[in-house]
Amino acid sequence: MAAAGIQTQTYHVIHCLLQNEHDINMMETDGPEDDNSFDPVKIASKLRELGDDYDEKVIQPLMKNVQSASADQVLTVFSDSVDSLCKTWVVERAEVVSEKQLLKAAITLGLFMKKNCPSMTNVVEDAMMGFVNNRLTNWIAEQGGWVSVAKNSKC
Repeated sequence: MAAAGIQTQTYHVIHCLLQNEHDINMMETDGPEDDNSFDPVKIASKLRELGDDYDEKVIQPLMKNVQSASADQVLTVFSDSVDSLCKTWVVERAEVVSEKQLLKAAITLGLFMKKNCPSMTNVVEDAMMGFVNNRLTNWIAEQGGWVSVAKNSKC
C-alpha cells in the first residue's frame, strides 16, 4: 500500500482510538466481516489492547511535558516522550522490533493522556497522527498495512 493510503488510514485508526469507547462500540462496520479488510474500529481496538500495559510512574512525567508544551511544540514533545518511553522498554525487551516499540509507546502515551487530560484529546490526536505518519508509515507499509500490524500487535 502506498504511503498516502497508510497516512489516510492512520487518521481513521487514531481518531477511532482516541474517541469515546462507548461511541466506538456503537459504530457499525460496512459490508461482510473480513479479517483482511481495513476496519479502523477493529484496528483501534487491537491497538488499545497494545497500549493498556503501562507504568504510570514512567508515563506521568512524560504526560506533564506534553501538557506544558506550547501548541506549536506538542508534536516535538510528544515525539520526544515516545522516544523516551520506547528506550525504557528496549532496555527491558531488546528483542522486540524498535518500530513496534515506537507504536506501542505512542499508543500508550496517547491513551494515558486521553484518560488523564481529556481536554487535550484533539491536540494529542494530531500529535499521534503526525508522529505515526512521520516515523512509522514506511514500516506499516512494509508490514502489509494497518490490517497486518493489528493482527501482529502483541509485543
